[in-house]
Amino acid sequence: MFQRIGVAAYKADLNNTLAICKALDNPEKKFRSIHIAGTNGKGSTSHLLAAILQKAGYKTGLYTSPHLKDFRERIRINGKMIPQKNIIHFVADHRKTFEKIEPSFFEWTVGLAFDYFANEKVDIAVIETGLGGRLDSTNVIVPELSIITNISFDHVNLLGNTLQKIATEKAGIIKRQVPVVIGETQKEIQSVFLQKARAQKAPLVFADQEIRVSNIKHTPTFPPELTCDVSGWNKLAKLRCALPGMYQRKNIATVLAAVEELNDAGFKISEQAIRAGFREVKKITGLRGRWEILSRKPLTIADTGHNESGIQEILAQLKRTPHKNLHIVLGVVNDKDISKILSLLPKKASYYFCQAKIPRALDKNELQEKAVAVGLKGNTYASVKMALKNAQAQAASGDLVFVGGSTFVVAEVV
Repeated sequence: MFQRIGVAAYKADLNNTLAICKALDNPEKKFRSIHIAGTNGKGSTSHLLAAILQKAGYKTGLYTSPHLKDFRERIRINGKMIPQKNIIHFVADHRKTFEKIEPSFFEWTVGLAFDYFANEKVDIAVIETGLGGRLDSTNVIVPELSIITNISFDHVNLLGNTLQKIATEKAGIIKRQVPVVIGETQKEIQSVFLQKARAQKAPLVFADQEIRVSNIKHTPTFPPELTCDVSGWNKLAKLRCALPGMYQRKNIATVLAAVEELNDAGFKISEQAIRAGFREVKKITGLRGRWEILSRKPLTIADTGHNESGIQEILAQLKRTPHKNLHIVLGVVNDKDISKILSLLPKKASYYFCQAKIPRALDKNELQEKAVAVGLKGNTYASVKMALKNAQAQAASGDLVFVGGSTFVVAEVV
């Protein structure tokens, strides 16, 4: 199971998924879909798009990973998690057949999701890739639209150690004559997407070249919202988004470009549905862990961003958030080179090193050792919750406590 143990659970081909789909009578062909890949932002983009489609009146499936608290978070229809009984019956019905295929945990889950969406006759399903794109288990669908949010260094041991190699893997979701939205123009890899789209005769747009998100502000409400003005294809004044991270500006442009493509393809998504989807995304989809405020005294914020690009966005957001001293509860996984991430982190902050309760977590003492080597100071704690408790206890009035470094660390405190 990749979420728990990492690389050993990764299967780099589609053979098992194709065998599963065949055994299930090809459910992936029985519903329309939108396919989303990318390094950062694909989770937020998936949830925002699902919320908008739901508000537009479509019965909407949503498949994402990993989960924070409950496995069933990965598979939803109109925001509701798949019932436990459906999972139990699916395993009971298909166990013997699947054991001959020897699928991974992720391949099992993809089969379950596609079967559920087909049986429930969803109008559309938003499908987020797990890892990469070309060889990801979800890449057996032929969607109405493909979306690639951005490319950064993550899972380099599996996807490649250059942005070009990683982009090539993500570009593997581009299908023949299926429109593509690229969220962010990145000059060094722009040609990778253009060449793949040309080869597949797939119409391609770069969202940030078509849509401008400006006047970004935070509301003084609790929980806070992000407000912005949008110009370009979609003109929306004072758009309210329940995901308050400033980095959401990229995802907002991506989602609105996607909506435009869907409307061109015959969907009927009104401005009212767009506004409601952005405003109610957390309530509608159950999305957690995106610049999530856990408490106000002391101000405590959690975010699942965990790679170099994601951490840079978080640090920029922290600088914009008024505070005196910064306390960082930090834990990471053990299968990534974290040297670049550690070198980015502020040396003046106080650190509370911990490890999530999964085998894949990097030992807290090893994390502390690596952090101290680049000038970070802090103590280790027996658990994530203990680290947070100590950080909050030591935070003075006006201080800020941040929890992050790994999705699994955030999962233990939200």
